[in-house]
Amino acid sequence: MKKSIKFGLGFATGRKSFRKVLNAYINNWSETRKKLPPDLDISLHLFVAYDLKYLNTKSTDYTNLSQEIVDAFDEITFIGAKNTLKSIDQLTKSEMFTTAELRSVFGPGYAGKRNAILYAALENQVDYLLFLDDDEYPVAVTNNNDFCLWSGQHVLLTHLREIQNADYTNGFHCGYISPIPYIEFNEILTEKDFHAFIGAISNDIISWDSIRRLMNSGGVTYADTDILIKQQVQDVPEVNHCKFISGANLCLNLTQPRRTFPFFNPPGARGEDTFLSTLLSDRVVRQIPSYTFHDGFSIYRNLLDGVLPTSLSPITAESQAIVMRFLGACTGWVRYKPLLVYITRPDEYDKEMEFMHETLSDTLPKLSKYFGTDRFMTVMDEFEKYRKNTKKHYENFIMTQETWQKLLKIIEQYQKRPY
Repeated sequence: MKKSIKFGLGFATGRKSFRKVLNAYINNWSETRKKLPPDLDISLHLFVAYDLKYLNTKSTDYTNLSQEIVDAFDEITFIGAKNTLKSIDQLTKSEMFTTAELRSVFGPGYAGKRNAILYAALENQVDYLLFLDDDEYPVAVTNNNDFCLWSGQHVLLTHLREIQNADYTNGFHCGYISPIPYIEFNEILTEKDFHAFIGAISNDIISWDSIRRLMNSGGVTYADTDILIKQQVQDVPEVNHCKFISGANLCLNLTQPRRTFPFFNPPGARGEDTFLSTLLSDRVVRQIPSYTFHDGFSIYRNLLDGVLPTSLSPITAESQAIVMRFLGACTGWVRYKPLLVYITRPDEYDKEMEFMHETLSDTLPKLSKYFGTDRFMTVMDEFEKYRKNTKKHYENFIMTQETWQKLLKIIEQYQKRPY
């Protein structure tokens, strides 16, 4: 007797290039599914939550898929301005939830889009849901004597093998993961200054040693050869009440929906993967030996056409686009760090906020002078704004979880699936 599994792929996207990325994963899946047992029947389901405003795209940039891609899926669900989830519209009209409750789960931002995908997958009784990013490709790159060596990665297959015995499986990332450029330290901005700045705004898993190594490699993260060869699965450790995961190359086990959590980020901030990490203490979270290449600057899309460069360009502060991306990342970090500290280290919150304020006051003028733009001074404004609203954001964080549990009960009412 065949065992049937519904396997979902989720994209929260704002780039029309997502279709090319999707095509790469489907071609990869067509090749690797031959390795599955013959008595296993896998049906694929695609969920795409798209944002037209991000890069001024139109809905057909996402919905016009090739016939080959359409044929690869048993069902496709689009979620956007013209393709809202009817079930959520019905909940809005039913007055079972307040506007604030539904907005806390399905509001604007990547957390809301991921939650819409997650909710749609649960409605469709999907067993496992794999989140993929539109700028990550199923390949790994290693560095050998200053030459790039590339290897294909069985992303879908590796997750499928491990997720059945875990709540979450998370793969590795290589390529341009960090937005921090290589910096030539001088009297304007010393290494000590930059060390202090990164320590103030970053989260608990970013160490200065790792940042220093990354800058020395030109900002490129290379895949670990040992991980690729040994193919070991490891439990994700808990660090300061967090089992840190990434939002993509991330698979969720949906066979017991009550064990799922919603994504969350403060308004205008990111960090939806980090805030989910704070909820996973009693969940089985495994790191699996499968890499994706993060093309953070969208300059290596030809990888998907088989063009494999022998070297990767360094991230340097000479490029204005790179400086602005770094500024954007710094802004995002200070927007979510106050809430992260409040959740994970409430007793240290006041002390940590004062440390951040003092460090930013000292280092932001130096960064502004070094990079030749006063826009870095806005980081302090954003920090103070989000620091002031931390308790309000925490209340919304709790509301999101409570609303999610109510939503699960709604699904339970018309499904026979055990919760």
